[in-house]
Amino acid sequence: MGEPRNIKNSAFKIETPLALPDDEVQVWRVDLESLRADEARWQKVLSPDETSRASRFHFAVDRQRFVAARALLRTILGGYLTTEPKDLTFAYSKRDKPFLGPAYADRGITFNLSHSGGIALYAFARGRELGIDVEQVRRDFDVEAIARRFFSAHEQEQLADLPATERIEAFFRCWTRKEAYIKATGDGLSLPLTQFDVSLAEGSTDALVETRPDSAEAKHWLLREVPAGTGYVAALCVRGQDWNLSDWSAMRSSAEAGLSGGERSADRF
Repeated sequence: MGEPRNIKNSAFKIETPLALPDDEVQVWRVDLESLRADEARWQKVLSPDETSRASRFHFAVDRQRFVAARALLRTILGGYLTTEPKDLTFAYSKRDKPFLGPAYADRGITFNLSHSGGIALYAFARGRELGIDVEQVRRDFDVEAIARRFFSAHEQEQLADLPATERIEAFFRCWTRKEAYIKATGDGLSLPLTQFDVSLAEGSTDALVETRPDSAEAKHWLLREVPAGTGYVAALCVRGQDWNLSDWSAMRSSAEAGLSGGERSADRF
């Protein structure tokens, strides 16, 4: 089955190099709630800057989730690069999109991450711009008001056409797809959210409907729903059409695969 990509075990470790074919995008899921209690271990992997950022969180749970999310990103990248996770360096675009530092630029690995509630999703590829977004489904807000502010006219029409009972899930499908696209482009919120349309259809594997003012831009990307687990919605956007998705839901859990002896006896992040 290959390496597990659904990490629920605080004893998780990578003992052999991870393969990342040129034509594949790999999505990992991390159960932050299962891993955050092991904060002392994950802190050892972080850079001084990340440790400083972690210290600024007001609530312990938020700090622990951040620490685990960054540590697991480093751990997985270290597996792809056969490098000690702590030694990795990162750089950031003008819009704060992270990428590997100059020492690893020639390896061609691109990545993106997102976390919400108690989980994190990571996407990895070679030489491809990509973005991923996950959101925990909530019901404590005015769907129509937020949609009017952030969704395009076409997206608002799609939402209004749905039965009221289906609008919450559809809202989050729209939101994550828009976020995944702007993260993939690297433009962040400088790209107006009304300048492109996405499909709200459940399970869509080609959800970028229209881009403006250049309608041809949509053909350069593949935007699709990806699994995130019960209570979550997620989307992945990748430049190019010639790639295959390998996601966490198709792999065995870390406990089942048994990457290390410790994993079998210590079934969390």
